[in-house]
Amino acid sequence: MKDITNQFETYYSPFSALVFYRCNSAMNESYVEYYDMDKNGAPINAHPLTVHEAIKLAESLTVEKDKANKLTSDGILPANLLYFDAESDKIMWYTKPQFRNLYFTKSLGIPSGRCHTPAMLWTADRKSLNVYALIGNRKPTLNSPLFYAPFFNVNESGNVCLGSVDVQTEEKGSVKELMKLWETYFFNSYFSHLMAEHNPVNGNCVLLWEDLSGSEKCFPENMLIKTNQKLKDLLK
Repeated sequence: MKDITNQFETYYSPFSALVFYRCNSAMNESYVEYYDMDKNGAPINAHPLTVHEAIKLAESLTVEKDKANKLTSDGILPANLLYFDAESDKIMWYTKPQFRNLYFTKSLGIPSGRCHTPAMLWTADRKSLNVYALIGNRKPTLNSPLFYAPFFNVNESGNVCLGSVDVQTEEKGSVKELMKLWETYFFNSYFSHLMAEHNPVNGNCVLLWEDLSGSEKCFPENMLIKTNQKLKDLLK
């Protein structure tokens, strides 16, 4: 047989070891001994763990709090992700036109139900969510114009008011988790009111969703109102 272990890409060799001793007396004191390793992996040079070695060990095991929960990728990034900044926790993604279940408060007089929604652009961090509408179903580009999101609870700048929804995004470490969580919060909360008298559509917003709810009608894109922004403006 041929020994091919030297062809492996990565091989880890032991270079040091710690042995923890505990006194069996009532004092229950402990003691740490440090060993170097020779080329064969045998422990040598035993000595009490020094203050310097203890500090280096602590540094290697410490993860800064502001870095411990940074957004990461838990695999291949989603195809609909457009932007991702781990330092600021900011993400941007889009969703294609599709049917979703929407919920409306009784005060609006709109029955909750399955509604067709336009393509959307989402921007978020761990604390806030902004949404916009898009035309068509293709992946947007930097020059894609943005339209007001045709929903209640969204102000003129695109910021979403989630009211009494208990937003818990701090523990979500991956981009995909955060994207999914924000979409769930948005569409599982009750739409209740227009923000600061901002009407996001060409026409009556109540009548629009009253007509779409529970039907198979596609969202009428001619009802969307263009903003003065393009996608690239959100990246500045």
